[in-house]
Amino acid sequence: MEWFYLAIAGIFEVGWAIGLKYSQGFTKTLPSILTIIGMVASFYFLSLSLKSLPIGTAYAIWTGIGTIGTVLLGIILFKEPINVMRMVCIVFIVSGVIGLRRIS
Repeated sequence: MEWFYLAIAGIFEVGWAIGLKYSQGFTKTLPSILTIIGMVASFYFLSLSLKSLPIGTAYAIWTGIGTIGTVLLGIILFKEPINVMRMVCIVFIVSGVIGLRRIS
């Protein structure tokens, strides 16, 4: 279950990171509320995963999921630039997340 909790925590991290953009510096009420809920949920599920996963592994994977998801949604939702070097960096992050998962 700890890996499931970590995946859910990562998904909520993507949600609150994107929510920050929509909240416009916490000036928009609904996006701000949803962002805060996402933050709390993300930390809650991360804390559940930490009951049995090493902190270094869990934190790296959690931030990796958040980074990858946020970059991809930034490209899709906000038309952020996509280029070869950006994709190469994402491949490195994915490789690191997979590697940490395999050795844990």
